[in-house]
Amino acid sequence: MNTNFFNQIQQLDFTGVLQLNISKGVENNLIVSIILNNEQCGDSAKNLIPPLTFNATPQEFDEGFFQQITAPIQTVSGLMVDMEAFMKQMEAVKMQSEMEKQKAEKAKKEKEAKDKKYKDGMAKVDELEKEGKFREAWMKVPDITEFPEKADEIRKRKTSLSDKFATPSLFGAMEEPTAEPLQTVEATADYPIDEADENEEQY
Repeated sequence: MNTNFFNQIQQLDFTGVLQLNISKGVENNLIVSIILNNEQCGDSAKNLIPPLTFNATPQEFDEGFFQQITAPIQTVSGLMVDMEAFMKQMEAVKMQSEMEKQKAEKAKKEKEAKDKKYKDGMAKVDELEKEGKFREAWMKVPDITEFPEKADEIRKRKTSLSDKFATPSLFGAMEEPTAEPLQTVEATADYPIDEADENEEQY
């Protein structure tokens, strides 16, 4: 006997595993239950979908079975596919949310570490300033490039410290050595006296 049962099953539009249970009922009737299971669907709500159950004679099944199950099977299959798509989307949202949360926590920790570094640096500046080491304190002021959001505060701090110590000019006048005055020494020449000439002058 030829039958096109499996050809018609093949033509059904569904995703998953179609389970068909057949049992005999009263008065030569057959009880047929069909349930579609989609293992890819991770939503446990799929277990709440009841099976399709039919109670009819074999002749009635032959005449209208596939007409009765085509629409419900497509509906259930589409529902499970939508549920799976929804679950995947929710999982993606959850993962994205977790990533954003991790990024936020990382940014928070980095900011806290940066703030601590700035406060520690300024505390060192205050300590050196109290000790009167203004130049060293000026050099310990945090760098603007590292803390651009604190630029105004850093500039004011450096200006305040630089006012407390003298900065030597690179082009200051050079002191010229003072020449000592030369001492003049008078030289006295001793000339010999001729006694003969002296006697002639007396006559």
